[in-house]
Parts: sequence; structure tokens; C-alpha cells
Amino acid sequence: MAARRKGRILAFQALYAWDVSKIPLAELLDFSWLGDEKRERLGDDGIAFPRLMIAGTIEHIDEVDALIKEHLTNWDFDRLNKVDLAILRMSVYSLLYQADVHPSIVIDEAIDISKEFGSDDSFRFINAVLDNIRKKSKGSPAP
Repeated sequence: MAARRKGRILAFQALYAWDVSKIPLAELLDFSWLGDEKRERLGDDGIAFPRLMIAGTIEHIDEVDALIKEHLTNWDFDRLNKVDLAILRMSVYSLLYQADVHPSIVIDEAIDISKEFGSDDSFRFINAVLDNIRKKSKGSPAP
């Protein structure tokens, strides 16, 4: 489970970098931004999961962002904190496209990552948005 957690953190960091500095997808997926030593420690298996999350999230970014916008209450999408947005994006992608990962795990991991990297109240906001998305999509088939 620790490997998946590290993978989610890498995916979050890459999605944040993509949003803030528009780093090209190919550069994100080769993990050159990690540094050689860390990349070697992770190995091919260690970067396969975050690579899938990064590529999948960006590939489906319009659908992911639309779902986030739909579940924001009294909040403007363009004013979202970039850290929170990166966490939301990868989590919504997981909820939609990673049927092998239970929704409660996706939400719990998002909360934990937001507690580590977000602002003091990020985890409450992220929990509320993801929980609403989970409740709404529970009854509908996965795309």
C-alpha cells in the first residue's frame, strides 16, 4: 500500500507541475524532474502506477474538470487552490476510471495527501467534493 501512496503523491506533484508550469506530458511521464537517484529507487514498477494516473487524468481532463465544477458549491473553479485542484483531478480520475480501487480508498488517500500538502482546511473541502461525486456516480455506470 505504501507504494500506491508514493505513486499518488508523484501523480499529484506531476499534475500540479503540469497545471502551474505547463510541463509537457512526455516530460512528466519520463520523471526526469525527480532526479536520477530517486527515479532509480522507484524502478519501472514504482512509476507505472503514477504514470497511468498522470496520463489518464490529463487525457480525460475535460471530463474530470467538468465533474469537479459540477460539484463545487459556492466556489469558482478558477479560484481553486492549485494544490487542491491537482489532488481533486487525480482523485476524480481514479473514481471514474480505476474500478479496482475502492472509492473510500481514493477519498482517504486524497484527504491524507491534502493534509500533508494542502492548506489547513483543504482536506475538508476535498472530502466534501469527492464524497458528493462518489454519491452521485454510485448509481451510474462507469464510463
